[in-house]
Amino acid sequence: MSSFLLERRRAGILMPLFSLPGKYGIGSFSKEAREFVRFLKEAGQSYWQILPMGPTGYGDSPYQSFSTFAGNPYFIDLSTLVEEGLLLEEELSALSFSDSEEAVDYGKLYTLRFPVLEKAVKRFLARLEAETESERKDKAEAEMEGETELKPFAKTDAGCFSFKAEKEAYLTFLSDNAHWLPSYAEFMAKKLPYSADFHKVCQYLFTKQWKSLKDYANSLGIKIIGDIPIYVSLDSSDVLDHPALFQLKENGEPSAVAGCPPDAFAENGQLWGNPLYAWEKHEEEGYSWWISRMKHCFSLYDIVRVDHFRGFDEYFSIPYGDENAKRGHWEKGPGMKLFHAMEQALGKKEVIAEDLGYVTESVKKLVKDSGFPGMKLLEFAFDSRESGDYRPNTWTKNTVCYTGTHDNQVLKDWFLEILPEDREMAADYSGKSVEELLKMDYVDFFIKMTLDSVSNTAIIPMQDYLHKGKEARINTPSKLGNNWGYRFAKKDFSKDMAEKIRKMTEESGRLS
Repeated sequence: MSSFLLERRRAGILMPLFSLPGKYGIGSFSKEAREFVRFLKEAGQSYWQILPMGPTGYGDSPYQSFSTFAGNPYFIDLSTLVEEGLLLEEELSALSFSDSEEAVDYGKLYTLRFPVLEKAVKRFLARLEAETESERKDKAEAEMEGETELKPFAKTDAGCFSFKAEKEAYLTFLSDNAHWLPSYAEFMAKKLPYSADFHKVCQYLFTKQWKSLKDYANSLGIKIIGDIPIYVSLDSSDVLDHPALFQLKENGEPSAVAGCPPDAFAENGQLWGNPLYAWEKHEEEGYSWWISRMKHCFSLYDIVRVDHFRGFDEYFSIPYGDENAKRGHWEKGPGMKLFHAMEQALGKKEVIAEDLGYVTESVKKLVKDSGFPGMKLLEFAFDSRESGDYRPNTWTKNTVCYTGTHDNQVLKDWFLEILPEDREMAADYSGKSVEELLKMDYVDFFIKMTLDSVSNTAIIPMQDYLHKGKEARINTPSKLGNNWGYRFAKKDFSKDMAEKIRKMTEESGRLS
């Protein structure tokens, strides 16, 4: 059996962290997250794929973050902070973080979450100071008594262990992340009315809780597929720290920004607005920033999906200030030079190359040369606007297949909303009529078509297994508002649903 996970025939579920059920307005590193991990195990799954976990700003998109290294404080589990004595239950009971358990209210989170976290951070820092003072006192007493070593720490009067181990873990965290954390903390301190120390402690708590959750998932045989955007946000500490690595003018404005050209899906193209990389400078520095970024990612995830992989072959450059992408043009990216440098520094790592959309022969060659599996989408298979051929019979083993991603309509409504000729195309491929498909359980039919494909890895969004409607769509590209907010209910993760998914997984030969 291959030592590489993505070379085995396995399956997983796409489920954003914010979509988990639970208290306090947003999915988090909570007991509900562990319950979902157990659900995955019972359902015979091997992977949990999530979306980027960075701190979000305007628009709430996880693909536009204030830092490519930082974590979103919203995911810190408040109940765990209560258990650790950093918060009091009564400090939470009167707060309403959302008017609905079915959707994230980012406005309320922004208003209420940080004051609560500030209370926890103040108690954390107070304990830190008390531990430091205790160490000074112990050292002074030891010196007076002529002892060369400090006595082992004991339990406090409250029956809890000394904060010494926590302090050592925090100081180690600060040291390990010194290449980005201080500047990020100062950057955020200018955005929000909270100190740099507040942001440092939040990042520590985020990392501590996430790694505990990941370790738990790994212990049950569930691997985590993380997700990173190829670009960083203009409004980020990354750009502020490393301006020479981006295509910027002397005044700090971008000379050009990222996006996609006009096509059948968007007549004006897509204007993302991210600053473009100065790849020549990256090459001069041995791609050290990218190596550092990917090293950090692999400390958080088992596998990393890189969004817009084609940008490493060629990237679309749009003049800064343009209202749309019509005047953009293609520029050459770093190609395999970047991945050779990464492999030399980090060893061979498991990466999923998001190579969807218009793919040229040179992009196909880059994906093949990298050895990374590309992606296949069932919903694209029956879209007459697509230039590529995504029909399942064309898929190959070294791919990761999906019914759809976070950017696509849920399977149930997708089939109802596509053009009539596209429904006919799907029906013809399936050997059925449109009427037959509509009368049967077409959602499970298309899931089974995806699972039965030759792709080594199959990832199905949780919405599709549950036959959710369009209210459960995660994101509609180029549309502001009502994105990134859908949340599931506890009842969605029933024993019957786990058994159904396990059966479909077993029938397709993908049981872990």
